[in-house]
Parts: sequence; structure tokens; C-alpha cells
Amino acid sequence: MAQTVNVNFRLDEDVKKKMEEACADMGLSMTAAFTIFAKKVGRERRIPFEVSADPFYSESNMRRLEKIAAEINAGTAKLIEHDLIEEE
Repeated sequence: MAQTVNVNFRLDEDVKKKMEEACADMGLSMTAAFTIFAKKVGRERRIPFEVSADPFYSESNMRRLEKIAAEINAGTAKLIEHDLIEEE
């Protein structure tokens, strides 16, 4: 068996807590989960899940939201009521 090494990195406390809870629910330690991830990346030479940016934070949407916020702050926004949209 290959020699093991320690890997240290920083992680937001809330992210760590949620991952620990999820791992515990699956009967895994965080070390086991990261080991599974590392082995899969090494074997497949890719991130084993889709990595994409949330379109909400796209540059064009952020500009649109900043414009709307400026209009609201200036009192020039035209706000209208609409029905609540429920997701299934």
C-alpha cells in the first residue's frame, strides 16, 4: 500500500459542517469522502461532477440588478405586482 500523506486546506466553517453532516449520513468520514473524490479525479482525469457558474451571478444579470437597485433607490422604479410562481 502506498504511503499516506497529510493534505491541509482552508474551508468555510459552515461548508465543513454541512459536509461532515452529509458524510455522517452516508456513513463516511470527510477523509474517506475526499479520498474517493481524489481517486476518481486521478483515475478519470476530470472533476467527477458538473462545475458551472450560477447564471444569477453572470455579469449581465448583475448589471441589470444594479440598474434596478439604482432605480429603486432613486424612486424611479416602476414596480408591479405579479402572481406567485410555485415550483413543483
